[in-house]
Amino acid sequence: MVQNQNPLKKNVRTNRLHSMPDEYNLVDVSSPKLYKNIFPYSEVPTIPFNDRIVPMHTPSEVWITDTSFRDGQQARAPYTVDQIVALYKMLNRLGGENGMIRQTEFFLYTDKDKKAVTACKELDYKFPEITAWIRAAASDVKLLKQFDIPEAGVLTSISDYHIFKKMKMTRREAFDQYCGIIKDLLSMGIRPRCHFEDITRADIYGFVIPFAKELMNLSKEANIPIKIRICDTMGLGVTYPGTSLPRCVQGIIYALGEYGGVPPEMMEWHGHNDFYKSVINAGTAWLYGCAAVNCSLLGIGERTGNTPVEAMAFEYAQLFGHTNGMDLSVITEVKQFFENELHEKLPSNLPFVGKDFNTTRAGIHADGLMKDEEIYNIFDTKAILNRPFEVAITDKSGLSGISAWINVYFALKGIDMISKDHEAVRKLNDWVKTEYDNGRITIISDTEMIEKVKEFIPDLYNKKVNIGQYIYVKD
Repeated sequence: MVQNQNPLKKNVRTNRLHSMPDEYNLVDVSSPKLYKNIFPYSEVPTIPFNDRIVPMHTPSEVWITDTSFRDGQQARAPYTVDQIVALYKMLNRLGGENGMIRQTEFFLYTDKDKKAVTACKELDYKFPEITAWIRAAASDVKLLKQFDIPEAGVLTSISDYHIFKKMKMTRREAFDQYCGIIKDLLSMGIRPRCHFEDITRADIYGFVIPFAKELMNLSKEANIPIKIRICDTMGLGVTYPGTSLPRCVQGIIYALGEYGGVPPEMMEWHGHNDFYKSVINAGTAWLYGCAAVNCSLLGIGERTGNTPVEAMAFEYAQLFGHTNGMDLSVITEVKQFFENELHEKLPSNLPFVGKDFNTTRAGIHADGLMKDEEIYNIFDTKAILNRPFEVAITDKSGLSGISAWINVYFALKGIDMISKDHEAVRKLNDWVKTEYDNGRITIISDTEMIEKVKEFIPDLYNKKVNIGQYIYVKD
């Protein structure tokens, strides 16, 4: 299996002499390798360690790709053509002119899919580039001939769970079928993107690396890039230092680069959130040598969803200290589109887009916000996301929470701010306490609060109305 050549070569990334990596050939096993010691199925999967640490080689450029119109549509009601076009425009503005959202992928199967592709192509945006997704079947390759699409993703399932159990093939048969489809795409001048489905349950050195090396050979022969989408289909990837393959995210990235010869720009991480790890796994993939991470808007995707586009936009800003031209305020437009146009009910505590992500209910937090919003707001949400912080009234709000609500919703500043010692605030607090003493279990709505301000502080209410200021009600 292993042929260690051991010649020495200078590594340009480290400026040191390195021995050349081992060569790994396809291991065509007679029965599937299912890692039952890690994935017993009747129990929760385990996370084994081997204490092997791989180096962090962050690419000089990283970016986001999108799967909202492919994986995203597998988890919700289908979008209309107009809705796809609207979201595609938002992706363009969110990613900015530097193409931080580099690509997005489409199905090609239905008439609606085809109309959506045509409508988006007519916008003639450079970013995100429109790509396709097909199965590893000759009939699907024919679909690509109808469109001038430069890149197509191909489903190349990589674990023995899929090869033996779903496809009813041997590794060699799957290997040969995949390579045949890739050669067909190369002959058409189309960039293949191989989706290594279920890589976190695959035999990395017995199948994944030999297949990756063959793809790199085909790419060199055709002088056409072949990308590898590293699909953590079951969300099993982990990032703890020293974890074992096949679950180790950084180990997979290192193996593909060091032993598979896959350059960073040809690697793309695609993760799911089954174990709450989609964001940290994607960020780790970036840091360890994978240039692209594949995401969907709001994380909508199969089962628990994909890595959210908006999450990785903020992860990028945190890791690299700038946004590279992204317009993060578009994230709020996306939220509003999903709520108002698509009637999607988003979890209220969802970071960056949830109704309550920058809302406080605790009186002690509200008091701090009024003194300096930096104390309890994660960043300037108004400037960055066009969403000022908000205050919600419950039985935990107290005088501080009520005065904060008044000041926020009536935009009072400086000497105009209402103190928690104001007589009207005390009356409002008494009313709130009575509501909950009588058995109320819901929050006090903004509409109710405005009516109470009208009752207890009529001068403030009338001043706002008389000068034509709109009182925002978020209920």
